Amino acid sequence: MADLPAYRVRPARPFAHASHIEVVSDLSTDAFLASLQRFVSRRGIPSNIYTDCGTNFKSADRQLQLLFTDPSAQSLFVGAIPCKWHFNPPAAPHFGGLWEATVKSTKYHLRRVIGTQLLTYEEMSTLSARIEGILNSRPLTALSTDPHDLCALSPGDFLIGQPLVAIPENDMTSTPTNRLNRWELIRHMYQSFWKRWSNEYLTSLQSRSKWTHQQPNVNMGDLVLVQTPNQSPTHWKLGRIEELHPGIDDIVRVVTVRTSDNVLKRPVVKLAKLPIDTNPSV
Repeated sequence: MADLPAYRVRPARPFAHASHIEVVSDLSTDAFLASLQRFVSRRGIPSNIYTDCGTNFKSADRQLQLLFTDPSAQSLFVGAIPCKWHFNPPAAPHFGGLWEATVKSTKYHLRRVIGTQLLTYEEMSTLSARIEGILNSRPLTALSTDPHDLCALSPGDFLIGQPLVAIPENDMTSTPTNRLNRWELIRHMYQSFWKRWSNEYLTSLQSRSKWTHQQPNVNMGDLVLVQTPNQSPTHWKLGRIEELHPGIDDIVRVVTVRTSDNVLKRPVVKLAKLPIDTNPSV
């Protein structure tokens, strides 16, 4: 596996190297260019665009290049649009790396929560925007090493300066879909996506190696994400480890965690430590 590309390890504004979900009416070049215009209007001009070799992307690239060959367009846009378009090699979707994994994870669960339902453009756009909020609410790392600080950094902090939250609403996941109206059905899909995707994300944070290999113990004051299966969307239960309960072999398998509303005793396999060490032990 190659080293991380430079844009993954250098500071840049959000969406300078974009991972973005947008609803389009079809897969034509014109529909893609319209979605690109919507993106630029809301997010600004990215410095780089990374895509696969889809025919609509290739055609859009050619159209933009022809536009910028016009002398008047060159004088108008030169220096103002520093965007570069990068295409994956043909038949190599794994070259997309992080952004391809983001799209795959979203589409995987989105297909399953929609199922055979037919959505209008407005319904699909609403569901897509709410899913975007879920993805951008995920905790990344602790904001500080203060044992009393229960906050974590999330993509929302970079986008709007504070965590993204959802408006409270009734849980629709246990209600049969044939008893729901159209907008209740969208909420049902949204909440079902949250349960599927949040569990997948939590699993990705936890070590999946065989338990025959010893792992480093958690420590006092570590910020952890507590596995709670029935939390509302965009709500992540975070806590600080207050007490360790090692076994007779000095391996910590159970800890006491202080959250914002109570103190819990949990096995470490139900916790995911957020990365706060710059040089974690291996």
